[in-house]
Amino acid sequence: MDQLETQLRQLITTTCQYKQYSVERQQGLTKIVRAIYKSGKLWKDTSPYYEDALQKTWLYFCRNLCEANTGERYDPNRSSVTTWLNAYLRRRLQDFRVEEYETLTQTASFQTTEDEVIDTTAALVAPPDIPPILEMTITWAKTDFDGELRRVHIQGHPKVNCQVLILQRLPPETSWEKISEEYQISISTLTSFYRRQCIPRLRKFGESQGYL
Repeated sequence: MDQLETQLRQLITTTCQYKQYSVERQQGLTKIVRAIYKSGKLWKDTSPYYEDALQKTWLYFCRNLCEANTGERYDPNRSSVTTWLNAYLRRRLQDFRVEEYETLTQTASFQTTEDEVIDTTAALVAPPDIPPILEMTITWAKTDFDGELRRVHIQGHPKVNCQVLILQRLPPETSWEKISEEYQISISTLTSFYRRQCIPRLRKFGESQGYL
């Protein structure tokens, strides 16, 4: 076991001893995230949906490192934490690839049975309790106290701004296909704007709160 892995295991053990949602737990999670970033062992690629997949991965990390909230709890006896995270990150990237492929091969997002139209989202299971990190992010985006998120918008589309897109892309996220259909803007324009303008502001907020 190398020095980094030893350090991470110690951090995880210490962090998980604190109560869920406590300040000490949040600080411990932040230290682990920083150590993983600094190690350079986190999987990277250049796909357009990498940031979205990474966002999902960190949420999964916060929810399941110490307790099994939305998936199986991390088991240090089975793999290193970076291996565990990279496996999840690759699966989410694969999900986006499949979603992209299906979008290209299907034109309808609704299923029909005879003449009845069924909204497929009605079958979705209700999300679990919202963790503080997500709740704080939602509050930050909705409040937008200085109006910056509302001011930064796609050219010619003042209603399609960072506030709207961030709130729609946070879990439970709205698909790019639905957003594209709602605002009549191409997916490539939406995702490009989101990566260039919204993700940096989202990351800056995460850093200011000690999440990253």
